[in-house]
Amino acid sequence: MDKITFVFWTTLVILLAIVGVGVAAPDFLENWTGVMQAWISDTLGWYYLLVVTGFVIVCFYFVVSPYGKIKLGDPDSEPEYRTATWFAMIFSAGMGIGLVFWGAAEPMAHFMDNAPTAEAGTDEALLESMRFTFFHWGVHAWGIYAVVGLCLGYFKFRKDMPALISHTLNPIFGKHTDGWIGKIVDIIAVTATIIGVASTLGFGAVQINGGLDYLFDTGSGFGVQLAIIAVVTVLFMISAWAGLNKGIKLLSNVNMVLAALLFIFMFIFGQTLYSLNFFTNTFGAYLQTLPSMSFRMSPLSEGERDWINSWTIFYWAWWIAWSPFVGSFIARVSKGRSLREYILGVLLVPSLVGFLWFSFFGGNAVYLQDQGIANLADLATEEVLFGVFAEFPLGAVMSFVAIVLISTFFITSADSGTFILGMQTTHGSIKPPRYVKLIWGLMLSATASILLYSGGLQALENALIIAALPFSVIMLLMVYALFKELRRDLQQLKEENKA
Repeated sequence: MDKITFVFWTTLVILLAIVGVGVAAPDFLENWTGVMQAWISDTLGWYYLLVVTGFVIVCFYFVVSPYGKIKLGDPDSEPEYRTATWFAMIFSAGMGIGLVFWGAAEPMAHFMDNAPTAEAGTDEALLESMRFTFFHWGVHAWGIYAVVGLCLGYFKFRKDMPALISHTLNPIFGKHTDGWIGKIVDIIAVTATIIGVASTLGFGAVQINGGLDYLFDTGSGFGVQLAIIAVVTVLFMISAWAGLNKGIKLLSNVNMVLAALLFIFMFIFGQTLYSLNFFTNTFGAYLQTLPSMSFRMSPLSEGERDWINSWTIFYWAWWIAWSPFVGSFIARVSKGRSLREYILGVLLVPSLVGFLWFSFFGGNAVYLQDQGIANLADLATEEVLFGVFAEFPLGAVMSFVAIVLISTFFITSADSGTFILGMQTTHGSIKPPRYVKLIWGLMLSATASILLYSGGLQALENALIIAALPFSVIMLLMVYALFKELRRDLQQLKEENKA
């Protein structure tokens, strides 16, 4: 079970080829990914909106349906982790760097630049900025993760199948999941995982660089970002060597403590009443307009359509590209929970925590800008958070804590990523060999470095949208296969109860 597979070697060759092209011809890689990204966004944006919203509907159906009582495991199995630790591990793996990177920056971007339904800098744009931020980081994101994790967890712990994406399709393809069909599915899943995790690590390196430059004037650019990636690579490899229960579990709890510290700081020194009012108002607007936002394509407005491509389609692709990794990790730590408990825990709790985070960090950012206290609009995206802290007592200390938090999120994401990649390339082993995890750790860092080298943040975004497309098709097949098997499982339970 622990032997490396054909999927390992094939994906490794694909990644080495991408890295090689990025080193030899970075302009070509940047241009090619840009053309592909533009075509996918312009041609298939409608598809992304329909598919992702469909996943959310499926999740809520499982909560209210009889399927909700079925466990991810034997009927008498119990959860492996305490609920608080479970939430911490899910949240660290699922949002982590992105939440810190965009916490203050995204509402600011919508407020001052390009909210699709309001004039920049107006009160209407201020309200719209947070509503669309909630939309991008709410139940749609977690619905994607929940679906993949549910399929993997069900077939692994309930049906005792290998923890592979391909084996979630067993009800459709049968024995062919062990053949070429299964190998192709797993290669797509592993490639999407690498691109998704590597892109996020690239975002993390850029923000750590932005924070260090803001505090210590270290300068910014690829050289500094490469050094950051190298240092963090060593740290997450140490964590990967320690194993899941020591490395990731410990770091996830550290992440939650540091994130709570930053949140408490903002709660005490920031515009608390303003942020709470902002949260309440935006949460209501989010619930009220969720259906229309979910299907919004703006076919008659090219400007609004471009905004949807740049933000909503990008985010849906990001979550899909991350879902093989996050879904696999959530499945691994969710054994023993019922489908209903799993869906509610994965879908609602992290969304609410994210909404509060954005309300306080993003709310304070737009308040400082709107009141003329600080000019955050002129800062680079990765510097906005540190610009917010600069306006408060102990701002430099909190900026340093934020850098540490981004670094630990970086380590957690990379460590979790190496674990999942190791699992997916050793025929689903839940204890992949350490050397396999270390190889994938090096490839994650190399891929993140090459994407940054060939085009910076835009190259990261392009790669995500491209990688997400083929895996989204696999996700649709996974949901269909899950329904087939659940229907059979529920019927069997009813017959056993009658007997």
